Amino acid sequence: MHVRSTLISVVLIAASVSASAQSDLLGKLKDQAGSSLGGNLGFKMPAIGSSTVGSAAGVLQYCVKNNYLGGDAASVKDKLLAKITGQKQQEKNFESGAKGLLKGGDGKTLNFKILSSKMKEKACDYVLKNATSLI
Repeated sequence: MHVRSTLISVVLIAASVSASAQSDLLGKLKDQAGSSLGGNLGFKMPAIGSSTVGSAAGVLQYCVKNNYLGGDAASVKDKLLAKITGQKQQEKNFESGAKGLLKGGDGKTLNFKILSSKMKEKACDYVLKNATSLI
């Protein structure tokens, strides 16, 4: 009976939390779960930002070459490459990315070669979605 009353108390407290607090809580939970992929991968993806343009472009090439992405992914990759031309570190990151190694601005890396095909598709979608914002 004690468990039941505790559960009811938790539900009532959760229901009384303001909408903005619920939104903040949901946002934090999504971040912890790797929400960029809907939490479906079971881990958080490396952060993609201005310091990782080369890596993102390389991974897009990897994804297109291995038929995980089509459509405008090659165009996005080309636009990103135009931004990093002449930047040696970014060009090195592109080379690693083209081999399936995503280096994030947060220091995390992900080797696409160890992922299942389904996970590669989701990870490629993540990179495309985030890389598009860097153009």
